[in-house]
Amino acid sequence: MQSAELFQSGSSMLASPAQTLIPHDPDPMPQPYDHDLHFMQMALQQAALAPAVGEVPIAAVLVHEGQVLASAHNNRETTQDPTGHAELIVIRQAAQLLRSWRLTDATLYVTLEPCAMCAGAIVQSRIARLVFGAWDPKAGACGSIFDIPAERRLNHHVEVVDGVLERESQTLLRNFFRPKRQGTALKHDHRA
Repeated sequence: MQSAELFQSGSSMLASPAQTLIPHDPDPMPQPYDHDLHFMQMALQQAALAPAVGEVPIAAVLVHEGQVLASAHNNRETTQDPTGHAELIVIRQAAQLLRSWRLTDATLYVTLEPCAMCAGAIVQSRIARLVFGAWDPKAGACGSIFDIPAERRLNHHVEVVDGVLERESQTLLRNFFRPKRQGTALKHDHRA
């Protein structure tokens, strides 16, 4: 049996050493639930508020047992705090509300793939699920550059669902940065 036949049939049978097997992935990619769209919409609404106060439109919503415990957008610019990421803000708020740093059975919805700092906090707070919208190829730590939630050497693993309302998340970010980039281009254009 050829490797293509094994792949097409979905078989996980053993082959002789001369045959090439396609590895079987025991952990298929987690799929979003219907309620994930609802909570991600809430995160997008929160992100849409950020530009009015000079913040990048990234937001998070933390949900436990179907209830929103916290929602916030980034506040790095307004507080001049490098840890003012939406994920950290909602993790702190939820931990205070529950009076526990262990946020087990909670789901975190974020409009942009978390960075290394936030991914570490997600693991440390024992969040069960992470659902995010847009990938961050420059700083993402949940599959883009690093994959901290899936790191097997850590004592807690987070189920990650990516790409939920990805286009809407990307649009918010593009609309925020486009005028800033155009302004920078005009400053460097000596023909103007």
